[in-house]
Amino acid sequence: MALRLWLLRLTPIPAYDWDCAFGFVVRAETEADARALATKERGDEDEQTWLDTDKSSCVPLEADGECGVILRDFNAS
Repeated sequence: MALRLWLLRLTPIPAYDWDCAFGFVVRAETEADARALATKERGDEDEQTWLDTDKSSCVPLEADGECGVILRDFNAS
């Protein structure tokens, strides 16, 4: 199976906002693989956050589409 790019985002953004990831772009074969890779790179998020479909989304990225930024994972206080 070919590798794909996957966009993972928290849904919704949690109350904590420091030392955690809000999103990833991951190269993997499957959604399950992408979620597992994101879990390994998480911050202070719960271990299940990136594996749980109620807490995070995971969609494949297609090459077709409009020109633009895919992910700006910005946090400021």
